[in-house]
Amino acid sequence: MITTTNLNELFQIVNVEHGEPHHVLGMHEVEHEGEKFVAVRAFVPQAKEIVVVDDADQDKTYPMMKIHEDGFFEVIIEDRQEWFRYQLSLTDYEGNQWTTYDAYSFVPTISEYDRYLFGAGNHYKIFEKLGAHITTVDGVEGVAFGVWAPNAKAVSVIGNFNSWDGRRNQMRVLGESGIWELFVPGLKEYDQYKYQIKDKYNNVCDKADPYASFAQLRPDTASVIYDNSRYVWGDKAWTDDRSSEHIYQGPVNIYEVHFGSWMRIPEEGNRSMTYLEGAEKLVAYVKKMGYTHIELLPVEEHPFDGSWGYQVTGYYAPTSRFGTPDEFKAFIDACHRNGIGVILDWVPAHFPKDAFGLARFDGTALYEHQDPKQGEHPDWGTLIFNYGRNEVRNFLIANAIYWIEEFHLDGLRVDAVASMLYLDYGKNDGQWVPNEHGGRENLEAEEFLRHMNSVIIGRYPGIMMIAEESTAWAGVTRSTNYGGLGFSLKWNMGWMNDYLSYVKKDPIYRKYHHDNLTFSMVYAYTENFILVLSHDEVVHGKCSMMEKMPGDLWQKFANLRVTYGFMYGHPGKKLLFMGSEFGQFAEWSEARSLDWHLLEYETHQKLHQYMNDLNHLYLQEPALWEKDFDSTGFEWIECNDRDRSIIAFIRRGQDHTKELIIVCNFTPETHFGFRLGVPVAGTYEEIFNSDDEKYGGSGVINRKPLVSDRIDWNGRQSSVELKVPPLGITILRRTEQNDAH
Repeated sequence: MITTTNLNELFQIVNVEHGEPHHVLGMHEVEHEGEKFVAVRAFVPQAKEIVVVDDADQDKTYPMMKIHEDGFFEVIIEDRQEWFRYQLSLTDYEGNQWTTYDAYSFVPTISEYDRYLFGAGNHYKIFEKLGAHITTVDGVEGVAFGVWAPNAKAVSVIGNFNSWDGRRNQMRVLGESGIWELFVPGLKEYDQYKYQIKDKYNNVCDKADPYASFAQLRPDTASVIYDNSRYVWGDKAWTDDRSSEHIYQGPVNIYEVHFGSWMRIPEEGNRSMTYLEGAEKLVAYVKKMGYTHIELLPVEEHPFDGSWGYQVTGYYAPTSRFGTPDEFKAFIDACHRNGIGVILDWVPAHFPKDAFGLARFDGTALYEHQDPKQGEHPDWGTLIFNYGRNEVRNFLIANAIYWIEEFHLDGLRVDAVASMLYLDYGKNDGQWVPNEHGGRENLEAEEFLRHMNSVIIGRYPGIMMIAEESTAWAGVTRSTNYGGLGFSLKWNMGWMNDYLSYVKKDPIYRKYHHDNLTFSMVYAYTENFILVLSHDEVVHGKCSMMEKMPGDLWQKFANLRVTYGFMYGHPGKKLLFMGSEFGQFAEWSEARSLDWHLLEYETHQKLHQYMNDLNHLYLQEPALWEKDFDSTGFEWIECNDRDRSIIAFIRRGQDHTKELIIVCNFTPETHFGFRLGVPVAGTYEEIFNSDDEKYGGSGVINRKPLVSDRIDWNGRQSSVELKVPPLGITILRRTEQNDAH
């Protein structure tokens, strides 16, 4: 019989309250009547009989005795003095039989060094240890589980392989790390599981795995065992060519996509396309249209479609809505093989309160703050990560690295950075706690962002780290070596707000708001900006881009054309949300497809062609992107003509002979014989005009070369006369320099 000393531990096992079940279960050396033997103990509540079978000699069997009615078995093997590999042959009360290796006969799969690094917040590949990993231990195939739950009394793996019974696969805690571990032999890919966690008050909650690489399709919430090691990539040429030069001196024209609503399949219940369908349809479309990158609204696993993916419960799992992780890899692979980068929206600012998720994970505020004034976003109903905790920072930094390494992503757009940086974000007086200096800055979040960006950009210099930061926080894209946050790029929310405020107005009133058009150049070089017309601007009553435009139908289309033309001419990288490129009238909704049927109409076809040509012009003209972040790449020609609402400027790349002159007219008045100063005397040709009839314009274009005159204008010695189209943009390029005129 088991000794009296072990009876307390027996009851702890039966009641699922033992922090180290391996200390009791499995094979152990025991002393019996003065002699040393081995004993095997097992706790299998469903078993009627269990027999220990010598793995090396299966004729050697040792029936176990049931010493507790709940299913605790033991056998003392008097003819064996040393540990040996064994299996358990089990029979349940219905006569079913099966054989398995004993989960409690294996050493830990997570080393002391792994635990040390994680506790210090520096285990950047902790996802290789925590979570569920198909592996082989001592020649036995199974799954190694690891989860961080430092304040739990007990943790078990539950799943469809053990009838979701928390008594069956109880985990052990590894030292003071708070990490619980168990290797379960015989489990297979696609088995479903959760962690059953008992807190110090004996409350029990079933939690999805924070490090799971796959999950059930909503509304089901279990994690799913998945083999992430088998995909064979075909994008080496692409990844080898990535460099920071492509980010800063190359073309970046991003097509922002919500995967679930880009193109639905009406013939099949209006379902979303799959990752593999996207690898064919979306990739072909983006390549044809001339975009350089796709930015995906979050595809990390999330339970609620209406969150658009921004309330994440599975940070390491691509959503199962559209397929498997390997199929998501195939989508990214197809993008890369077609010359398209992929950026993923990433949400380290907050997480939802769903009971199966991160909230109060081990019965305490583990990933969040205990104090709601620090730990909750009242407006969003979500929880704020505790950036002061090493293991939480490690979870997030390793997650960013996971997407870059495991899925070959080209960048992460970090959502809601302002909400991370300010303790009072979205809160009233009395709803927040000042920092140690009495200020509103979240010093821990600031340090987390610096740490994350320094690690990622240091390791992967060709990766974009993009901040969606809506305030005037200084140095968002400044190097961490010089006190900045270290992002590569920042969304230019100021330009977006000012410009949309301007263009929504009837053209007759725009002259009174001319500064809204030009002010962005005052601060254009304070950060590395992306100009964005994103999903946030076409929802919640803000109207689609088309419906923001004033005037009759012709003027709406013309306003939209000049809007996009001005955006592409303005310094900064570019981002446009899907559907805006063909003039969708309705606001975007995640529940339906884009209105592709609009392309049956000529006006939308012409706008679509305009965007196609504008994108390809952008790709072909280095002046539009080589010096986005260098003030020598831009020069005003005319910025004060508020009465006519006309602006004109120069864009330059490395080769100044290929500089472009861009003229924008924001009223429906046509200007013939419009005189414009030019930087160099010579002959200029119009290479692009938004008023071309093929784009739906009125046809006010400059067909003939424009030869400069020796007439001072706009503070320049030479000038040209041209036609300026109504609500239009014209782009000129010098074809010949001539000092004789």
